[in-house]
Amino acid sequence: MFTKKNKQKKFTLVRKRVPFLFILPWIIGFIVFTLGPLVFSLIMSLFDWPIAGEAKFVGFDNFTQMFTADPQFYDSLWITLKFALIFVPLNLFVALVLALLITQPIKGIKIFRTIFYLPAVVSGVAVSIIWGWMFNSEYGVLNYILSLLGIEGPNWLIDPKWAIVTIVIASAWGVGTMMLIFYTDIKGIPHEMYEAASIDGAGPIRQFISITIPTITPTILFNVITSVIAALQQLTLVLLLTGGGPLKSTYFYGLFVYNNAFKHHELGYASANAWFMFIIILLLTMLIFKSSSAWVFYEAEVKKEKRGGKGK
Repeated sequence: MFTKKNKQKKFTLVRKRVPFLFILPWIIGFIVFTLGPLVFSLIMSLFDWPIAGEAKFVGFDNFTQMFTADPQFYDSLWITLKFALIFVPLNLFVALVLALLITQPIKGIKIFRTIFYLPAVVSGVAVSIIWGWMFNSEYGVLNYILSLLGIEGPNWLIDPKWAIVTIVIASAWGVGTMMLIFYTDIKGIPHEMYEAASIDGAGPIRQFISITIPTITPTILFNVITSVIAALQQLTLVLLLTGGGPLKSTYFYGLFVYNNAFKHHELGYASANAWFMFIIILLLTMLIFKSSSAWVFYEAEVKKEKRGGKGK
């Protein structure tokens, strides 16, 4: 009897540990490639750490220099925040519109789903090359189309007023993943809800405002957070399309960190820059989560409230 109990305990113990064996590769990868570098970069931020040479402990001098002696820090931070304020709403709007379009029962709609999603799987380098051709002021496709309409196209990549617009447009081009997330959530809404609203006299716009939007608010929350993070970390398109110019009008924070690390060879200072952005992203994410209680609606909570109302 004693042996049988031991076998049962051993079997239970093994069964509990087996799931951890399956996620062990991910845990190891997270520690080695994410958590490890994150902690190491925090240590580096406390050192004067050149690429070639001996590291010297300086405490919080890198952060002090960043806040008090580097005007480019504030300029690049403002440019990045301005970009995020334009990019995030535009990204959400385009993704939601495309998601609504591909939910329509139209013949050949699967082809359009594929076409809309394709840009999301194209590498950032390829996207930069494509948009570099399209935005070229001399032979670019956009200016050619505008010339057919009798409009003189701007110098997209040369004019400081238009340079950040080019980054916004090129960035918003790859909304395929966000579109699919919206599409999946919209397709999950019971069709009976729309039929009931239609019987009550609600038109398409009213149905969208009263049914679609409230139902997909959890997905909107997720997409807002991922868009904010992507906007604040934008680097590839800026680096390859404009290089931070013209006149540093697109000198994003990501490029600021990149140049400090690999152009000026100040790894410690760049680590301090990166950690400040990490804190900014963390605070903004917490703020968005905090505000979500006022505008995000979960189905389980709605059902609970209804049951509570019936009980009363």
